[in-house]
Amino acid sequence: MNRPRLPRPPASLPALLLWLTALTAAQAQRPEQAVRQVIDRLFDGMRAGDSTMVRNAFDPTARIVTTFTAPDGAPGMREGQLSSFLQAVGAPHDEVWDERIWNVVIHVEDNLAAAWMKYAFFSGERFSHCGVDSFVLARRPEGWKIIHLADTRRLADACAPPPKR
Repeated sequence: MNRPRLPRPPASLPALLLWLTALTAAQAQRPEQAVRQVIDRLFDGMRAGDSTMVRNAFDPTARIVTTFTAPDGAPGMREGQLSSFLQAVGAPHDEVWDERIWNVVIHVEDNLAAAWMKYAFFSGERFSHCGVDSFVLARRPEGWKIIHLADTRRLADACAPPPKR
């Protein structure tokens, strides 16, 4: 009786094992880490002036809202357009747009995430304004995407300085 011969392992077995290890590690990533990577990608894209990188952090239906206090003390809110924000990020500007964040808190439940953090915005080395960023993200087939970004905006004299890098 002839036994069928088992095929020899492919020559690329070490590469396959390395790929499977990397895939397993990526799948084991905690959702909070994946959400944080999206937020970091947004701010890295802003620093690089890369509107494509920034666009990839957002769902196309995302809303952007800024809240503020008017000079007369009245609360204000302004909705921006994602397309306008992307155009501004990608337009040439003399200074690097550097939004520094700290005290980041992320909560995830199923396919919904919320992130809250303090920020300070710098144009080059010049401190401009600060406040709080509030993100809502949804897990989409292609990964986590920002579906809502709201922030407060305070002028430099009303801000606590960010921690040193």
